Amino acid sequence: MTPVGSARSVRATDTLTRDALTVLQPGFTGTTAPDWLLRRLDEGLAAVGLFGRNITDPAQLAALTAQLRDAREDVLVAIDEEGGDVTRLEVRGGSSFPGNHALGAVDDTALTRGVARELGRRLADCGVNLNWAPSADVNSNPANPVIGVRSFGADPQLVARHTAAYVEGLQSAGVAACTKHFPGHGDTAVDSHHDLPRIAADLPTLQERELVPFRAAVAAGTRAVMSAHILLPALDGDRPATLSPAALHGLLRAPAGEGGLGFDGLIVTDGMEMQAISATFGIERGSVLAVAAGADAICVGGGLADEDTVLRLRDALVRAVRDGELSEQRLADAAARVRALARWTRSAGAGEGAAPAPGIGLTAARRALRVTTAGRPYEPLTGPAHVAAFTPLANIAVGDDTPWGVGAELARLVPGTETAAYTAESAARAGTRALVDGLLAAAGGRRVVAVVRDVHRHPWMADALDALLTARPDTAVVEMGVPQAPPRGALHLATHGAARVCGQAAAETLTRHTPAHGT
Repeated sequence: MTPVGSARSVRATDTLTRDALTVLQPGFTGTTAPDWLLRRLDEGLAAVGLFGRNITDPAQLAALTAQLRDAREDVLVAIDEEGGDVTRLEVRGGSSFPGNHALGAVDDTALTRGVARELGRRLADCGVNLNWAPSADVNSNPANPVIGVRSFGADPQLVARHTAAYVEGLQSAGVAACTKHFPGHGDTAVDSHHDLPRIAADLPTLQERELVPFRAAVAAGTRAVMSAHILLPALDGDRPATLSPAALHGLLRAPAGEGGLGFDGLIVTDGMEMQAISATFGIERGSVLAVAAGADAICVGGGLADEDTVLRLRDALVRAVRDGELSEQRLADAAARVRALARWTRSAGAGEGAAPAPGIGLTAARRALRVTTAGRPYEPLTGPAHVAAFTPLANIAVGDDTPWGVGAELARLVPGTETAAYTAESAARAGTRALVDGLLAAAGGRRVVAVVRDVHRHPWMADALDALLTARPDTAVVEMGVPQAPPRGALHLATHGAARVCGQAAAETLTRHTPAHGT
């Protein structure tokens, strides 16, 4: 490998080791910090990543971050909190905020800015100061299995203005934004958690589509950008963007006058244990290549969350410098950018002065709801319903711990409502006809509400929905993914996401429930 910068005399071992620790953003298990993590913070580790497994409630999270700051006052505490389908703060109950696709559907940048500010305020109150969000991906491929409702939309200019608004709102609360997944994960049909996606777009297309929101994020002052594990032959035919000097150093860092984005903040990698990296390069080799390519921080810990992982990556970076594979100055520069971001978060005031806006998420979800009727009046639900949740396999970014749908909210408004899940496995095992016959038998005389998610991507789901609507034309359909398929059903609701508040907005419409004034 050709190192970025020339290898010079190696500094004292403790300084080199501290720099190697400084560029890591590891995770851990449990709701309190383990002893090994506190020791490594004292030795130079400068950042920690939190996931749903680390969080039970705001008070516990605040205690955890205080524990981390007792070990290192300027520690970066990062989280993957997009709102919507991807939530860690409310992983077991569903998010109080709709995700990007709902905000894009409303297309009110002031609302997006306000939602991001309130989300940032809640993070700051809990001691979190770096959010691996927003997603600036343009949803240009409807078959995308991992982005979908995490994107503001398919129009680059819409995505750009909402990405900028989100960055501004989040950072006004004292939480650093980390705009992702550079240079754009929207035109993929492969999930990089499982394999290495390849984007065939040429450079002019990237400039006119994928890069537009990232330019807006840089102009809005995003403090960090996250790289994507995607292969773009137009930039680099051999290495995914996370490991590519052409993508990071040559495109993201290059001055605007040279066709780059001129970004001078922190470059963070996506999770290095994702199969796109770990199964092709390995996490140690991948981390060395990433830093050499221009990355400043190595995100790891979603799947590998132990001390051994931290030590393996630390030692791989130190060894690469000693062997002349990685420039000592490049590692030092990366560590310096991590420390600079930590200084910014301390000076930003941790959300001081951010007025609470507790109802803004539900307001946004209600505004994002799109209602289509079949041409005749729809009678609202007044009695218990049977909710048929056609459930796709959750992608890893979303996870399967977070509840979704309308059943819980509908049962709150109409007691006695029950929900049953129907999956691709059950459709394959029983056949579509038997699945729908069983559904109708379970429903009995009750009205049916069919809840789907990206029905355009799942033939089994579309077939089951067709059969159900043929048998019961009065069925209401709630699409909680990307509403790409034509609306069907006596009533069709597109929520543009599956957050808890999206389910609440749909349930209110199904029952014609009138929200209390001011909510």
